[in-house]
Amino acid sequence: MKLHELNRNFTWRKSTPPFEVISDEQNDLYNEFGGFVLQAAFSEKEIAELTEVLDPLESSSNELLRQMQNKRLNIARADEIVFRPHVVLADSRVREFVSHPKLAGLCRDLVGSKPRLYWDQIVYKRPETAVDFPWHQDNGYTFVEPQQYLTCWIALTDATKENGCPWMAPGLHLQGTLRHEWTDLGYRCLDDEDLEPIPMELTAGSVAVFSSLSPHRTGPNLTQKTRKAYIIQYAEDGAVIHLPDGSTVLANDPERQFHV
Repeated sequence: MKLHELNRNFTWRKSTPPFEVISDEQNDLYNEFGGFVLQAAFSEKEIAELTEVLDPLESSSNELLRQMQNKRLNIARADEIVFRPHVVLADSRVREFVSHPKLAGLCRDLVGSKPRLYWDQIVYKRPETAVDFPWHQDNGYTFVEPQQYLTCWIALTDATKENGCPWMAPGLHLQGTLRHEWTDLGYRCLDDEDLEPIPMELTAGSVAVFSSLSPHRTGPNLTQKTRKAYIIQYAEDGAVIHLPDGSTVLANDPERQFHV
């Protein structure tokens, strides 16, 4: 296990009470293990309304994948696993959802007083998709400083061990960003050896809350139903993105990186 070349002198920043959304116990889990499950964060009605908006967006992305050479784009594969980023740009109802009071309060608890949306995407893993998404940190895809931002993995359907729920490798977030290597299924920072991962099984409307530095993976979908997730990430105001050419840019695109 090696550190990312830009990861220098990292120190984990602990959140302190009082909290708006999380409990002291959940804060302890976040600091010690790197994440926790926020059960039943959203109502059945809220999730149904959100899914009604997101399903057509996923379908249109899948149709585009079908038309591409080899029916894939990077790590997305037609009729298997579909990623669609920046869905806040597609519908005002999604834009409103990412600023939901529960999410905004969660961000103030764990990110800071002026959090911004950093990234959002839907990830649908279709039935009988034997795709194992490898161990990675979200900050391993694009290096952001401060390295420590927040991922909210929202289950639109139940997420189980059988259909590809998230698994987290606890405690490694304290190292900061690890070195990643590219594979056919995306970036990877760890192998399965010597890990004691924690499954984060979720009922629809629950949220896997974890750090951008928490190594995580998802398994295959061995069921007959699509596993649907909406993933939202929030960063501190003033966060800086390191681009591949060595330049940097502030994460403050007004159209999709707004304050919540």
